[in-house]
Amino acid sequence: MTEPVIRPRRDDDLPSCVRALASVYESDRYPAYWPTEPERWLTPTELLGVWVAADGPEVLGHVALTHSGPVLAAAVGLPEDQLAAVARLFVGVPARRSGLAGALLERAAQAAVEGGRRPVLEVESGAAGAIALYERAGWQFVCTATANWLTPAGEPAVVHTYLGPA
Repeated sequence: MTEPVIRPRRDDDLPSCVRALASVYESDRYPAYWPTEPERWLTPTELLGVWVAADGPEVLGHVALTHSGPVLAAAVGLPEDQLAAVARLFVGVPARRSGLAGALLERAAQAAVEGGRRPVLEVESGAAGAIALYERAGWQFVCTATANWLTPAGEPAVVHTYLGPA
C-alpha cells in the first residue's frame, strides 16, 4: 500500500466507497441499517463537501460535510447557517488504525471553518471508538439526546452531540 491521500470524492469513487462501507457495516453495524441505495446515502442532498482517503483507485475511508439542521443548531445554541455537520465518516476495516479517520475528520472540520462555519456532529452513544476519536481531536461534548430513529434492537437511539474546534 502506498501512502493514502485525502482528496475530494469523485463520482467514480462510489463503488469503492460502498465496498468500504460494507466492511464497516459487517463489522460495526454502521450505518445502523444498510441503505437500500448506498450511493445515495453517501450523497445526501444537503452536502457541502465530501472527501475520501484513497490508495490509488481504492477508497479506504470517507467523510461528508452537510448543512446542519435545526436539532443540531438547538443542541449547540448556534444558528444553522453558522454550522456544518460532519457525516458519513468511516474507514474500511482493513485500513483502520492508520490515522485515516482522524485525517478525514480534520479535513471536514477544516472545510467547515474555511466556509465560516463551526463543525458539529452527532454520534450514537455506543460508538466508543468514534467517541474516543472525537475527544482526542479536541471536540467538545455538548449533550446527549434521544434520536428520532430506532436501533436494530428496536430501541430509540441515544446520540451525543459534539462541537468541533473553531
